[in-house]
Amino acid sequence: MSNLDRSPVPSVCGGRGFVVAEPVRELLSPRRVRLGESTEVRRLLPNLGRRMIGAWAFVDHYGPDDIADEPGMQVPPHPHIGLQTVSWLHEGEVLHRDSTGSLQIIRPRELGLMTSGRAISHSEESPRSHARFLHGAQLWVALPDAHRHTEPHFEHHATLPTVTAPGLTATVILGDLDGAASPGTAYTPIVGADLALARGTDVRLPLVPDFEYGVLAMSGEVRVDGVTVLPGSMLYLGCGRAELPLHAESDAGLMLLGGEPFEEELIMWWNFVGRTQAEIEQAREDWTKGTRFGEVHGYDGAPLTAPELPATPLKPRGRMR
Repeated sequence: MSNLDRSPVPSVCGGRGFVVAEPVRELLSPRRVRLGESTEVRRLLPNLGRRMIGAWAFVDHYGPDDIADEPGMQVPPHPHIGLQTVSWLHEGEVLHRDSTGSLQIIRPRELGLMTSGRAISHSEESPRSHARFLHGAQLWVALPDAHRHTEPHFEHHATLPTVTAPGLTATVILGDLDGAASPGTAYTPIVGADLALARGTDVRLPLVPDFEYGVLAMSGEVRVDGVTVLPGSMLYLGCGRAELPLHAESDAGLMLLGGEPFEEELIMWWNFVGRTQAEIEQAREDWTKGTRFGEVHGYDGAPLTAPELPATPLKPRGRMR
């Protein structure tokens, strides 16, 4: 997943200084961003009021879009360092290619998990013959210092564990939930889960009090701890919760995102997550010169060019608002 902003704003993330250590109900509104030729996304993280939720550092929600007569998602080859990308679909398909040689179609409720480590490049596109609707989320997970220079690799998990209750099916995308653990590789204490609720469902979802959480609404209408959360918005919940009350006003889909607050301070600029300005500058130079990130084979088009770095210095400052 690429941040296609041509003038990306540096985001200073991480650190525990701005973690809300008690339950809160903070509704986050999205920023609309064009992604390629025909896809518009709603960007929930980083947000003016909230930079991270656990190690989750970037969240885009898109669709449902009618792409029957359109090319759909078309994101040319672009670079990443210091993060994992999570591709998650409710409708449609996305074809993933990367510089390790991976070639994989990702379908609804299958996990596409790419670990950039020291450096990777990839592209994402709707297949030429594709479903009418495209609806999903793209997310980044920041890698901790001990693992951010690991070898790049890609995982595809077509089958994931579920947790069920009357009216609820929770698919565990990353980490674990109520004893069910995803096969996806995680490098920090984290959870990502897709929640499908039937209309009229009242349920209490078990949580870890030491984690901070957020809920992204994908479809339908749900009250999350009494707050109505509509599709394309996110409710930040803070820490200190042992359970989360949910009530579905209609059939609905949510994503639960959480984890132990990310203690390290970092810089996120364009498609890079680093710790210093020098590291970000080097990554940009390497991508511009065609070194370090490898090559994505088979994509019909040129790779993205890196935007210009801002004139102001990039400094990690933790969870600044």
